[in-house]
Amino acid sequence: MFGELIPQGGGDPIPLLKKQLLVGRRESCDIVLRFANVSAHHCQLFVNGGYWYVRDMQSRNGVKVNGIRVQEKRIGPGDKVSVSKHNYSLEYSPADLGAVGPPPPEDLPAEIMTESLLSRAGLRSSKAGEKKLPPKRDKRNDSGFRRYDILDNSAGQIDSPDKPV
Repeated sequence: MFGELIPQGGGDPIPLLKKQLLVGRRESCDIVLRFANVSAHHCQLFVNGGYWYVRDMQSRNGVKVNGIRVQEKRIGPGDKVSVSKHNYSLEYSPADLGAVGPPPPEDLPAEIMTESLLSRAGLRSSKAGEKKLPPKRDKRNDSGFRRYDILDNSAGQIDSPDKPV
């Protein structure tokens, strides 16, 4: 046994019998949670370097570690893991799983660096065929660009579209 998930509302502990477990509502999952708000394949638990990690499998209601929604995160011994709204405490010993020294530093998951921040924010698409932002104009070399002087009070600085003809 590599650890236990202990339900916070009461109930029997769930033994972690493998180093990689699929959690979800389907009977084919390693840990089956029969709740309507748990996705068919909700998340994955896996051991890396002696520590348990959780990875959200694009579930509808998400995964939280210590109250913070995550895509992928290391889970320390005794940390609270929420699958949808179901809370568990993960109890294990890193030394028994092969950990040596202090826990690894909290790094951003590698997949964050594969996509631009504009794409992640939905402002620019990285996929072919989807709407993209127009390229920026180089205002320094554009002859159609006029710079307005805020200290100049002369007429004609701003071309107003609602100005009478």
